[in-house]
Amino acid sequence: MGLFKSIFGSNEQQKDAKILPWISLNEIHQLDAIMEASKVKPQFIFKHSTRCGISKMVLNQFVKAYSLNAQNADLYYLDLLNYREISNEVGYKFQVMHQSPQLLIIKNGVVVTHASHGDINDVEVSSFI
Repeated sequence: MGLFKSIFGSNEQQKDAKILPWISLNEIHQLDAIMEASKVKPQFIFKHSTRCGISKMVLNQFVKAYSLNAQNADLYYLDLLNYREISNEVGYKFQVMHQSPQLLIIKNGVVVTHASHGDINDVEVSSFI
């Protein structure tokens, strides 16, 4: 039993895990709402490939490093494998080249910064809130 806990973690570890207020990005019409909402508060889109170890590692680092809440920003999670069409539309709408993992920060209808891979953890998130 101890071996499985060390490999997969225990329920106790999961209870202590930090949780960010993710909003699932799974409909194309949400992109218009994101643009509009960005006029009031920053909108974050985290594009994640669920089959990529690097993407998983960067996502975990992002969750640990940042304290975002629904009052200071909306944080969208995009599963690239299940919603490829939406990922493509993000690139067109916000004029950024597709990468994975990728973080976009949108304010006043435009992307004010974006980063991919390890550079995501170098973004000064607090300067956009």
